[in-house]
Amino acid sequence: MTTAFRRSLLKGVALGAGALLLSGSALAQTEGQAQAAAPAEAPAAPTVKGPQVSLKTSMGEIVLQLDEEKAPKTVANFMQYVKQGFYKGVIFHRVIDGFMIQTGGMNEKFEGRKTNKPVKNESNNGLSNQPYTVSMAREDHPDSATSQFFINVADNSGIDYPNYKGSGYTVFGKVVKGQEVVDKIKGVVVDDVRGMQNVPVVPIFVKSATVLKGDKLVK
Repeated sequence: MTTAFRRSLLKGVALGAGALLLSGSALAQTEGQAQAAAPAEAPAAPTVKGPQVSLKTSMGEIVLQLDEEKAPKTVANFMQYVKQGFYKGVIFHRVIDGFMIQTGGMNEKFEGRKTNKPVKNESNNGLSNQPYTVSMAREDHPDSATSQFFINVADNSGIDYPNYKGSGYTVFGKVVKGQEVVDKIKGVVVDDVRGMQNVPVVPIFVKSATVLKGDKLVK
């Protein structure tokens, strides 16, 4: 997707009653002789501290590893909705291949749900909106995120801190299982529905959102 096209696509997109705004600017080897000795092993990836949440969708399971060390307020906010059973029955109401898939706000009748108090923006946490990371959707004000979230399906570093009006969209976790489900969702047919853009023609539901424990955890 070209920079000009992405600007055209994202600029000033309002999603209608009960939905959130996701607008922003565009996304902004050395050769060497092989060594005879075997290369050193790469260091192990750091362990992310935080819960894992299973999203059972009508297209398959997606497991999120949340990062409570880098985004403690955002993770606490998200977990409050999970424990309330808030996400059961919501739809993916905005899907843009080459950008993101968004859910967490309304049912298939496009009815919103009463949300909790907005959470403080934590986009300045060193995490980037890269493919398969999960971020909070919000309105134009940085501290307006409530229940809606999105999974990035491309390099969306253009909405990282401080690229969007001195702030950004808070990354608070990543997909550790079900990347193929994300890929299926991003490719569905979408249309304009009730004044909203990029709505899947066939509704995609979140059947449940549950915290994983013990041997259910993705290693």
